[in-house]
Amino acid sequence: MSPPPKPRHTATSGTAQLRIIGGHWRGRKLSFLPADGLRPTADRVRETLFNWLAPVIRDARCLDLFSGSGALGLEALSRGAAHCAFVDTNGANLRQISKHLDTLDAADRGACHNRTAEEFLNGNREPWDIVFLDPPFERGLAAPALTLLADGHLAPEAMVYLECGRQEMLPAVPDSWDLHRDKTAGNVRYLLYHTP
Repeated sequence: MSPPPKPRHTATSGTAQLRIIGGHWRGRKLSFLPADGLRPTADRVRETLFNWLAPVIRDARCLDLFSGSGALGLEALSRGAAHCAFVDTNGANLRQISKHLDTLDAADRGACHNRTAEEFLNGNREPWDIVFLDPPFERGLAAPALTLLADGHLAPEAMVYLECGRQEMLPAVPDSWDLHRDKTAGNVRYLLYHTP
């Protein structure tokens, strides 16, 4: 099986593009700046993920940790999520996401936070319905974020999405979380957990 397609880079501008694949903004193309470790979730993976989330996405409060290009959070908003918080350490990425929210007339439905996942979770106690966890691979960033999420950051019956390298060791999750879906595409493994 071939690896997921890489984002298309525009030679003249040094930017790459992602496409919203479903919902209100379906087909909209948004630009972002390539950066080390930045790897927007491939279209086919997003399509599968949001098919899984279709019963619960409407009016959900979402958290996009390690948001990068914002592909997951923006897709969630397009499909009817009420709000999404975008968290990343790259200020340029967040400024671009903020511009996208303005362009899409959705500035009131998203908020950008220039912090590490741990800093954000330690300073924020809101309960989230859906959390997207897609950190740079092979850096051990998912495990501490998952530990913090389990400590009072999730609404009842929340969903937590985890994306990692196919050969990467999975981080531990609480025993009370049920593995709802587990799939691979190329070099990517993606999982969806249902929490109590």
